[in-house]
Amino acid sequence: MDLLEYQAKELFRQICIPVLPSQKIDHPREIKSLEIPYPVVLKSQVPTGGRGRAGGIKFVENTIDAIAAAQTIFRLPIMGEYPEVLLAEARYNVQQELYLAVALDYSLRRPVLLGSPKGGIDLDLVMKHLQQVVVDEEFSSFYARRLAMKMGLQGNLIQSVSAIIEKMFNLFLEKDLDLVEINPLGVSPSGELMALDGKITVNNAALARHPDLLVLAEKVHFHTNGNKAKSNSFWGLDGNIAVICNGSGLAMATLDLLYQTGGKPFGCINLGENRLAEDRSCSFSSLLQKSLEISCQQNRIKVLLINIIDGFASCEEIAEIIVNYTQNDAGGYPHFVVRLVGNNLEAAKERLAAVGITVLEQLDEAVAKAVSLAKPTGKRHSSN
Repeated sequence: MDLLEYQAKELFRQICIPVLPSQKIDHPREIKSLEIPYPVVLKSQVPTGGRGRAGGIKFVENTIDAIAAAQTIFRLPIMGEYPEVLLAEARYNVQQELYLAVALDYSLRRPVLLGSPKGGIDLDLVMKHLQQVVVDEEFSSFYARRLAMKMGLQGNLIQSVSAIIEKMFNLFLEKDLDLVEINPLGVSPSGELMALDGKITVNNAALARHPDLLVLAEKVHFHTNGNKAKSNSFWGLDGNIAVICNGSGLAMATLDLLYQTGGKPFGCINLGENRLAEDRSCSFSSLLQKSLEISCQQNRIKVLLINIIDGFASCEEIAEIIVNYTQNDAGGYPHFVVRLVGNNLEAAKERLAAVGITVLEQLDEAVAKAVSLAKPTGKRHSSN
């Protein structure tokens, strides 16, 4: 489950990660009592990316413009989701934007530190320069400093960014999180750091151990248009390879490797997000089925890379869902590249082989095949 930005920043504030003065807005009329001096930025609070490109972030200079902007943002769906809350925040003088994250990599079963010297809304640029450090032993400041060095940071930034990374990891560990992300981490001309946006993915199985997170979870309400399963998050990029996986760390690792191999992702659906333990109305099978539909409806996609480590379903069950989709789909669908890890893997291989889909156990092999199939000569499959 993803927390909203203002909730993530509440947790950042508690552990002394610097955030800007801000105010939660529940209705446009509250703009009149705004306590933050203009100019300010108004941000839609929905648990999806792409808010800036969709018009969900607006800079305003006065009360009249702010009220008009707030009314527009409240009525604006982003990936089918309408905000019930806006965040008003002070503007910040940024000289450089960085990307930082601590994620749980389900394939390695270890935390991974992620960082890019190019942060912000251009996810292609972020991923192109993304660096990672696997935390394979007890965490120490060594890991944070190593990531800062790999990002190419110099001078005082090495120490100050390392300190932020350490705080992020401590929060990640203390709250049993799947992801802690800051994008961007703004650097002012004087070298001051500021978390300008934040994302936290809560491990649903750990909610019972953290009553404070459970309280935040109960506040994450948003309306959907019914066209997208609420537990899927699709990141719109500019490539032709779609990814379906289950876990934020797995998603980051897959996208990172795609870029390193020369591939161009179109987007990623993470089946591991927003699955509240008490929400049994949408099964994993339904989520995967819906994700296949969403991905294959995108005409620009030539390859669908499925990278799943079993948890909610066995490899055989996952294979059965994929096979049924390919047999029932009346139109064309992209090339499928499948990487599965878990129980009943051999049975899954046999089931998928029957429809011409090979299961690869190594992520690098699956990514290489996806990139090869996505080249201009690759054509979408047809069920006819």
